[in-house]
Amino acid sequence: MLHFCEWLEHNSWIIALDSNVPLSLFFEIMHYSGFFLVVGTTVVLDLRILGLAGRKESPSAIAEQLVPWMWTGLAMATVSGFFMFSADAADFYLANTFRIKILIVVLAAILGAVVQRKASRWGELPSISAGAKLVAFISLIFWIGAILASVEVPAISGVG
Repeated sequence: MLHFCEWLEHNSWIIALDSNVPLSLFFEIMHYSGFFLVVGTTVVLDLRILGLAGRKESPSAIAEQLVPWMWTGLAMATVSGFFMFSADAADFYLANTFRIKILIVVLAAILGAVVQRKASRWGELPSISAGAKLVAFISLIFWIGAILASVEVPAISGVG
């Protein structure tokens, strides 16, 4: 994998993208905006499952409205993140904080997808089960962890 990262770093196309300041800024804005979308929409749905927000709407109605934005945000963050990663791929790959960040983001996305998929079924029940609330709570914790890990990558490793 390290060889692939080194190849990616030295790829003329990646070098050209990275040396274009407006394009680099565009990718950064796209990355942060994507994360705002995915985290924001997931948090609203998690809070609804927990009974802390949107009590007048069913979980399925909220999920139906927000899920397209969640997936759009995840796609934006993933695509832009790949280009941001590519410029310093070997350094990112070797940074343990980056690996931890990616692991937390993947787990948070999986939990967010579980909540999104099960929201309509949970909303049909007379009351949302403790297990469903636990999954939504853990999803919130993982997204908070993803944000904190993202901030720590450049602070600890100096990469990014």
